[in-house]
Amino acid sequence: HLTILMLKAGFRTDYVPDAIAATVVPDRMGPYLRQQLRWARSTFRDTLLALRILPGLDPYITLDVIGQNLGPLLLALAVLAGVLQVALTATVPLWTVMVIASLTMIRCGVAAVRARQLRFLAFSLHTPINLFFLLPLKAYALCT
Repeated sequence: HLTILMLKAGFRTDYVPDAIAATVVPDRMGPYLRQQLRWARSTFRDTLLALRILPGLDPYITLDVIGQNLGPLLLALAVLAGVLQVALTATVPLWTVMVIASLTMIRCGVAAVRARQLRFLAFSLHTPINLFFLLPLKAYALCT
């Protein structure tokens, strides 16, 4: 939110790979999900603020904003397709699993390349949490 406000005011922002930032990370699932619900609502709201300034920004920022909003939708469609395949054909949805894994690695790979740090590839381990907890939470955030 602060970045979008700064960009909207005409300032420039840069990624600084050696910057150090601190945040409070909840150590229990309930507080973590409440934090993620606040952040999801903020992302959807901030996207509306950013729409007017996106054309003048770095293409990667535009891609990231689109990804943060369309990514959960595409992921939900992939999960739904997989569930339907299991329900209708009693077969394992290998195609769906491969698409989700590929998209995860692409997104983490882009982040790793942009940051020039391989540790960003580890974010792919976040996918199960995203699928089973955060995806439904983001749908709820969008509706509320």
